[in-house]
Amino acid sequence: MRLWVHEVRLLLRARLTVVVLALLVALTIAALAAGVAEVSRQRAAIAAIPAAQAEDIAAVAAYVDRSKDAGSAAYYSFHPTWDSPAPLAFAAIGMRDVSPYILRVRALGLEAQIYDGDTFNPELALPGRFDFAFVLVFLAPLFVIALFHDMVSGEREAGRWRMLAALPRGGTALTRRRTLLRLALLWLALALPFAVVAAWSGVLLGSILVVTLVIAAYLLFWIGIAALVGRLRWSSVANAATLAAGWLVLVLVVPTLAHVAINRAVPVAQGAEIALAQREQVNHAWDIPREETMRRFYAHHPRWADSPPLGAAFHYKWYLAFHQVGDESVAASVAAYRDGLERRDALARALGWALPSVGVQALLTGLAETDLRAQLAYQDRIRAFHRRLREFYYAYLFHDRPFGADDFRLAPSYEDVTRPKGMAARFVTPAAMLDRRPLAPPSS
Repeated sequence: MRLWVHEVRLLLRARLTVVVLALLVALTIAALAAGVAEVSRQRAAIAAIPAAQAEDIAAVAAYVDRSKDAGSAAYYSFHPTWDSPAPLAFAAIGMRDVSPYILRVRALGLEAQIYDGDTFNPELALPGRFDFAFVLVFLAPLFVIALFHDMVSGEREAGRWRMLAALPRGGTALTRRRTLLRLALLWLALALPFAVVAAWSGVLLGSILVVTLVIAAYLLFWIGIAALVGRLRWSSVANAATLAAGWLVLVLVVPTLAHVAINRAVPVAQGAEIALAQREQVNHAWDIPREETMRRFYAHHPRWADSPPLGAAFHYKWYLAFHQVGDESVAASVAAYRDGLERRDALARALGWALPSVGVQALLTGLAETDLRAQLAYQDRIRAFHRRLREFYYAYLFHDRPFGADDFRLAPSYEDVTRPKGMAARFVTPAAMLDRRPLAPPSS
């Protein structure tokens, strides 16, 4: 025990060590604070949805209550969906920084609504937001290099190594003690602030333990590299330069090149192209006979085929039908787009077994439910809700049932799986919120 206490005193006497550890603690706390602030901002935006939705629906209800037209309700009503952040999202923001976590949809064509904002490739944001995952994956190795590059070479250059190696419990035992001590201090600088914030955020104990073990394993990987370089008996400066070059290659260069290679091996069209193709199909419906659109619609939705024939006047069931047909016309493109993204994600995860920096980041975003899988799951929930929404309005449109303000209360409401049920948004139309502004009919 005395030897350990002595080593702690020697280590803390070194000004560089104290500065390194203090800086790592400060960066960890700053990253955790930034992550918590971002998650709090997203939760506040989600919590504001019910009040905003009530006001929005009240304005639409005032118009629809006069016309009794379900088509107007379907056309003008936006229905919110949201993806509440998981408790661990503060540690790894992941794709929540580049993908929507709130999306208001109508009962019209869905694919254009989903992919309207996909005008960039979110995977190009390799480093991501400054959060705990960024500190661990990108910055922690630099602190390992700072503490380990001269652990043996520094003693050798100072002329003390032969004497230390000749002492009882010196040599290899001394190196082992110093390695474990530095590892413990670095681990505490990262894991202790994380554990405190995670417990405060309601993260399950099992997830906290997994992340703390990941921190230890990642630090051990870089300590192992430092030990291998130290065995070459180079100078401290050469060790530091070699380790810095290794950090640059393993954390930045190789992952970036691998990312480019994966993107070329699995080409994926932009989601905006799907939105454009869907819109072209929708616009084309205005130029063809309406009966042709209805035949295509009824072929895939025979339950509505007993609807009365279209007359000469505009009817919203035709309007919603060709939006549905537009969605179905790009279904193959949507499936190919999703399959490509999942293949890229699978290759990136496989790469994580060879590159710890990639693997740790993928593991953290997976635990935090902020990765591609979580985003695709959110899209699946949107599609399921949109299907219920369409069926709800179809029941009025295809049977020519009148639709009044009170019918908004019967419309399906979205509930997020990670959000308490009591906080889900509901459609309400208080009389105090009714707005008599006129609304314009739809156009192409």
